Amino acid sequence: MADLDPDLFLNEAISPETREFNAELVARLTALPDQWAYPPALIRERRAQGLGPFPLPPKSERAETISISGPHGDIPLRIIPPGGRAPVGAYLHIHGGGWTLGAADQQDPRLVEIADNTGLVIVSVDYRLAPEHPYPEGPDDCEAAALWLLSEGALRFGIEWFSIGGDSAGANLTAATLLRLRKSYGRSPFSAAVFICGCFDLTMTPSVRSWGTEKLVLNTRDIEMFARHYLTRGGDPANPDISPLYADLSDLPPAHFVVGTRDPLLDDTLFMASRWRAAGNACELAVFPGGCHVFQHFPIGIAEQSNAAIDRFLTSRLSRS
Repeated sequence: MADLDPDLFLNEAISPETREFNAELVARLTALPDQWAYPPALIRERRAQGLGPFPLPPKSERAETISISGPHGDIPLRIIPPGGRAPVGAYLHIHGGGWTLGAADQQDPRLVEIADNTGLVIVSVDYRLAPEHPYPEGPDDCEAAALWLLSEGALRFGIEWFSIGGDSAGANLTAATLLRLRKSYGRSPFSAAVFICGCFDLTMTPSVRSWGTEKLVLNTRDIEMFARHYLTRGGDPANPDISPLYADLSDLPPAHFVVGTRDPLLDDTLFMASRWRAAGNACELAVFPGGCHVFQHFPIGIAEQSNAAIDRFLTSRLSRS
């Protein structure tokens, strides 16, 4: 993008803290057994027990899980209200995990932080996961959750302002949900969107193809395997419902895109943010030197900076409503 500082991509722009963290993370993940030697269901089970490669975040006592009806059965929604006040709006959160892993109750500390910093009630979608429930079940669940929030949820929480966002595969599903709703409504009923380290092109962007085997959260093989699980029933990877980079992106809400320069999905965000802006939508892009994939989840300085910027974006868009 024209206003993006090229110095952000230089190796010397990476802070010593980030550089050291990345080296330790690669060493740690490389030493683990190959995750693809195990079925995804077992990986999910071990993660839920706190036996995965990263500590399991504590669950918030404030959170409540409800179920709504969807096209493939009930959909759990994890609801986290802001502390000490009535919500001023809602943030529909879609978790990451390659459409295959992750859960709505595995990011509570960060979701509580968003709720308290912005005054938004968080509604996190526990959508169906591949390969047991491949495309289109995941995006179908997210669309159903969005429609529930815009109608019954609005009455339940007494709100009229809505935002949406997610990380990695959750960013992909966020974009797909916005595109589906625009088709239904003729416009976007959401007033802001957040895309964190998203995967927007399942045909694989150059940064994905050229990354190789280095295990800095994700590598090329991981992304290929996640896409294979997601498309178990088939589907054209260039279909805009699967790869939103190829969609008509006009008439969509203001968005905050963020990615680190040490993320295999770097090009996905750079390309998608450029197309978002070229389609006439308001767009801000944050690029963090040395940031690994979904670095916002880790205890490093650039994570604090990125998360604060996301909260400021949501608050600023809310103040304009």
